[in-house]
Parts: sequence; structure tokens; C-alpha cells
Amino acid sequence: MLAEKSINLGFGNMIPSGRITTIVSADSLPTKRIIQEARKQNRLIDVTNGRKTRSIIIIDSAHVLLSAIPPETVAERLHN
Repeated sequence: MLAEKSINLGFGNMIPSGRITTIVSADSLPTKRIIQEARKQNRLIDVTNGRKTRSIIIIDSAHVLLSAIPPETVAERLHN
């Protein structure tokens, strides 16, 4: 069995690559709504360590992760 690759989301936070379903920028109004809904439903995980949110990662359990790493960098780490 192959070991699943983990993606570094910054500040020592890792997630298995197979759990990621979507990576988006945090700049748009629809993504801000996603964050609000996730917060209401206790599905929000903030791994920014107090920094500005630059990307939003949605995983297979419908949890929403906020990361200070730009979405392009997360995607690059996913594909390397």
C-alpha cells in the first residue's frame, strides 16, 4: 500500500492530499459566504496562525480550512 502524501498548509499544519476536494482564493464574496456557513455549522478550521487568510481548502468531510498560504502554492504542493 502506498503512503498518502501530506500537504503542508503552513505553521506545521498538514493534511493528507487525498482529503482535499477544492482549493480557492479567499478574496471573493462567495468564499466569504462559505466561511460564514462553515463557522455556523462548526466545520471551520483556521490554520492561519493569526495571519491573513489567502486560501480556502475544502476537504471531503465538508470541513473548511483557512490557510495563510496562497492557493497557487497549495496546489503546487499538492501536485509535487
